[in-house]
Amino acid sequence: MRLDAGILPEDWERGAFAARLDTPEGPCAVALLDGQAFDMTPAFGTVSRWLNEADPIRAVRARGAPMALDLPGEALPRLLAPVDLQAVKACGVTYVRSMLERVIEERCRGDASRAEAVRAEVRGIIGEDLAAVQPGSAKATRLKAALVQKGWWSQYLFFSVAAAAEIYTKCQPMAAVGAGAEVGIHPASAWNNPEPEAVLAVGADVREKGAMLGNDVNLRDVEGRSALLLGRAKDNNAACALGPMLRLFDAGFTLDDVRRAVITLTIEGEDGFRLEESGEVGAISRDPEELVAQLIGPHHQYPDGAALFLGTPFSPSEDRGATGQGFTHKPGDVVRIASPRLGALVNKVVPTDRCPPWSFGTGALFESLARRGLPRA
Repeated sequence: MRLDAGILPEDWERGAFAARLDTPEGPCAVALLDGQAFDMTPAFGTVSRWLNEADPIRAVRARGAPMALDLPGEALPRLLAPVDLQAVKACGVTYVRSMLERVIEERCRGDASRAEAVRAEVRGIIGEDLAAVQPGSAKATRLKAALVQKGWWSQYLFFSVAAAAEIYTKCQPMAAVGAGAEVGIHPASAWNNPEPEAVLAVGADVREKGAMLGNDVNLRDVEGRSALLLGRAKDNNAACALGPMLRLFDAGFTLDDVRRAVITLTIEGEDGFRLEESGEVGAISRDPEELVAQLIGPHHQYPDGAALFLGTPFSPSEDRGATGQGFTHKPGDVVRIASPRLGALVNKVVPTDRCPPWSFGTGALFESLARRGLPRA
């Protein structure tokens, strides 16, 4: 097993990680524990089944098969998204900055040329009032009433102040791509952006098992026309990236470390454009545990677990072309989403119809496991 040192967490030799490798025989579930590699596929078959163990790290020590690890080197075999059968879910408008951008999209009706003027108008009316508002609180109710009176109520503002969180399906299990893969933008979109996020892996037992980085690619013009187009804006070929690995929670890395994490986004275009921004996961308006509790409970279960995007701390808005047009991707952009203890998720932007089509689903995985005589979920 070879890994690219440039994408690994700074303390990867002192942590526990789950990864998936694309090998000629089929996908393999792999653990990295204190700098040592273990093949988990013979024991569990899938990452989902492994993570549904009460103690996934203890399972590595008890049932993992040691394997060779060469570093540095080329990222071969290819890294896949580090989850497989888990549902891929995402939270929307959990940060003030991203919420304001959603309101802007809605009021622009997807027209990027109006974005800067609307952005100034929105901030002039709303300001940063929502930053200190706890969703579902009495203060949130009063703020909602004031916004309705001003004629500025929005479905996105609703989720910023209501007790219920926006949680939607990003893509089907195994449709997400991994580090180094091409990430897709629908060619019909003229206004779009990456969404850098922290992503939790949650077991069927509603316990957070670990965290990774994600790119919840968004078509701003499509979603801005109507919230009913959310599925078209979000679920496209290769329009979701996860990785580079899933860091498992242990004594040295907990959910509090995720809350304290800073995520950096770097975009480099073939036209010489470069953008770099960063945001704090802890600026979130809803605690990650609250979001998990709203995802899974007595009314909604995920027996194979779930990967939950927590929402983006920011959406890039820097002008790339004409003044006031804001940011949008161009083919060939290289997107790097990084955090010191989670590593770096690097992907190249390509139109969705030029990305490799997704063809390896649940049936193909089960056939591969059966052919190798391996356990299935």
